[in-house]
Amino acid sequence: MFLNYPLPRRLVAIQKVAAPSFIQFKERGYLSIMAESVSSNTGKKLIRIDVSSDTVCPWCFVGKRNLDKAIAASKDRFDFEIKWHPFFLNPSAPKEGVNKLDFYREKFGSRAEGILTRMTEIFRGLGLEYNMSGLTGNTLDSHRLIYFAGQQGLDKQHKLAEELFLGYFTQAKYVGDMEFLLECAQKAGVEGAAKFLEDPNNGVKEVNAELEKHSAHITGVPFYVINGKQKLSGGQPPEVFQRAFNASAD
Repeated sequence: MFLNYPLPRRLVAIQKVAAPSFIQFKERGYLSIMAESVSSNTGKKLIRIDVSSDTVCPWCFVGKRNLDKAIAASKDRFDFEIKWHPFFLNPSAPKEGVNKLDFYREKFGSRAEGILTRMTEIFRGLGLEYNMSGLTGNTLDSHRLIYFAGQQGLDKQHKLAEELFLGYFTQAKYVGDMEFLLECAQKAGVEGAAKFLEDPNNGVKEVNAELEKHSAHITGVPFYVINGKQKLSGGQPPEVFQRAFNASAD
């Protein structure tokens, strides 16, 4: 089941056991993302975080919320630069979308209800209601938009990731729906999103390059690389991120 998939041993993690994560359906996929603006004259050490994620991965949202908590608790010591990179859990998912609940039941069979119950409890622990209504499907357009947001600022990219997760997992929004994508872009302050997304070729080359550079060697998300040396997988709790910050800053 997707709740506890370890990554290959050649990927060095800060813990021996990976936290819950999602495994992609095929061998390709990946994503890198950055978020907090950096103050170069604060005298604090800089923590760079690369996040590989898919916008339909619940553990990626859990991990983001926990990462945000760790960052908030560590801002007195560090500055942060967070960059998001694409990953496709299901590269062949249809663009038009399929019923989310039916898809989960077909994929996980008899385990589906238990998995969904656990995710509901975990989301409630974060103050969120896990919503299994609506559609799931191809996430390319959302990754194109995330790339585009990153060109305007890592803070906007990070805010966009939050809006996409929030809409998909708690409001039954579909990440392949153009209206929803533009709504998220507006909330995150991303300008020119409609014109960018109008051409289906915009950003595809860049997303593919990100996949090759950052995701070719991993099989599950979320996946974090901190200052290029500390590597974490799965929906880690805030304290694990904080230990990784400290270790990577030494």
